Amino acid sequence: MSTSQPEPFDGKAFVKHLTNAPGVYRMYGADDRLLYVGKAASLKKRVSSYFSKAHNGRIALMVSQIQRMEVTVTRSASEALLVENELIKAHKPRYNILLRDDKSYPYVLITAGTWPRIKSHRGTRAGKGRFFGPYPSVLAVRDTLNLMHRLFKLRNCEDSVFKNRTRPCLQYQIGRCTAPCVGLISEQAYAEDVRRAEFFLSGRSDALTEDLTAQMHAASDALEFERAMQLRDLIGGIRKLQARESVENPEGDLDVLASSIVAGTACIVLLSVRDGRNLGTRTFFPKLNGHSDVAEALSAFLSQYYFEHTPPREIVVDRDFEDREMVQSALTEAAGRNIQIRTQVRGRRAVLLDMARRNVANAVNTENASQDAQAARVASLVELLGLTAAPKRVECFDISHTMGEATVASCVVFDEKGAVRDQYRRYNITGITPGDDYAAMHQALARRFRPREALAEDEAERVADEEARPMLPDVLLIDGGEGQLKQARDVLRELGVEGVVLVGVAKGEARKAGHETLILDDGREVQPGAFSPALQYIQQVRDEAHRFAITGHRGKRQKARTSSTLEEIEGIGPRKRAALLKYFGGLGGLKTASVLDIAKVDGISEALAERIYAGLHGTEAMEPDGTQG
Repeated sequence: MSTSQPEPFDGKAFVKHLTNAPGVYRMYGADDRLLYVGKAASLKKRVSSYFSKAHNGRIALMVSQIQRMEVTVTRSASEALLVENELIKAHKPRYNILLRDDKSYPYVLITAGTWPRIKSHRGTRAGKGRFFGPYPSVLAVRDTLNLMHRLFKLRNCEDSVFKNRTRPCLQYQIGRCTAPCVGLISEQAYAEDVRRAEFFLSGRSDALTEDLTAQMHAASDALEFERAMQLRDLIGGIRKLQARESVENPEGDLDVLASSIVAGTACIVLLSVRDGRNLGTRTFFPKLNGHSDVAEALSAFLSQYYFEHTPPREIVVDRDFEDREMVQSALTEAAGRNIQIRTQVRGRRAVLLDMARRNVANAVNTENASQDAQAARVASLVELLGLTAAPKRVECFDISHTMGEATVASCVVFDEKGAVRDQYRRYNITGITPGDDYAAMHQALARRFRPREALAEDEAERVADEEARPMLPDVLLIDGGEGQLKQARDVLRELGVEGVVLVGVAKGEARKAGHETLILDDGREVQPGAFSPALQYIQQVRDEAHRFAITGHRGKRQKARTSSTLEEIEGIGPRKRAALLKYFGGLGGLKTASVLDIAKVDGISEALAERIYAGLHGTEAMEPDGTQG
């Protein structure tokens, strides 16, 4: 019985009915898989270009796979750029250039709430508050935070410390905080300091100084000379910083980008100047997916990056690209202010562009050397494990806890190019005997490899997409010896998972690196030695799993430490908790108090004092008749 082949897609017929309006076009292949998403100032002109002339190998291959196309008409070219960006992020089409995420870069975060805290942040930007950045390094964030504390005196203490302070800390004494923890500044005044800091971090220091100057004159006219003097000092500090930085970098706000493709590796280096301060460079390696044109890679980067991060007024690039005016117009409309993308510069800007070009040349060569070394390690792993091909996906599991407390399992993922951080997973382990690493490993692996149909309905919804429930690994590394490896064998056998190569990584003598023993799935034990590229690769993956597990465990343990025991006592809300801690000077003082002492606090009855005392000391509260409840 023969299977009929699908009819080839008639692109020329499709184009006949298209409009000249701006919009987004989508190409679909077999199994309705999205191949490519593109934007167009004119849909008819852009789409027809795929079917009216010969193309290079990549485009020709893509066009040959098209089974159908869809278009979305938008109101403007900038809206088309926005829709394109959202579709690329959501579906990661096979033939689009993909910008890898930059979750590892640090940000400055001003938290939400009545008394916001300013701090450094690394990771996903899912929490409440305003994020500023990303910054090229932790050092740049520290310098910025130091500046914020000197100028605006925002708090940097943990919330648990802030809630339990009874007197100002050293930061107040040295003039870097206004002590909101003990009410030495009003809520309205602190909110104004936060607003000023946000203005400054947004690169609007000129507008900030104008506002502060107007406030200073108003305070002087109202005979509020002390406040006017404080505003004068703040203006002086900002202008002194501007004067110093303008001598070093007179540009104000701009980004400088240099791009390169060498041996199939694309690299973009972004040098940022904000408010005249050179914040250094960040390096990106977009996934080309068959593209080879540097200008295309640069265009894709601009489209994707600046819809995630606020663009400066000026962007300097090292080369022109086809849709520069369209991208510039779209960024201007999205930002609500004029954005310029410049290719021809002189003076200081040319110096910065040359610096970016030097950095991109070094970065792409270093990345290629790193990829060559990684490929050699993977080839050695193939030989050691007797694989038929290089593994496309390697996963490693590790368990972390302290004396059985706050047990966390980690799963890290590596592909042909290295770590795939957006697919890392942590599992909070519950319902086991504390310290039982075997049970913890069994639970984590069962949750990782459990088939979707076995999940509860609400959990199945959370893992419905392919990224949340990723493909099976080719190699599964287990940090541990034979006992841990047995748990992995049992789980895979119970769930009917096949085709996964299991390797246990047992620590060597005195836990010394390079002395590890690898326990293979067929029972063999091998010690490749410290100079084995295969073992170096396994150590790299294992150490990353260990780091990721430790980080999760410490976070979980810290959360348990900082959550007050009072929160678990019935009848104690935020106000009573604050009153108790303020009266006794903290949890330590409260624990040493008697029931009668606790009952002296406003709003605390004797019965509630009994419950508080019992909750703090692990006893049972007394009933009114003198018996224990």
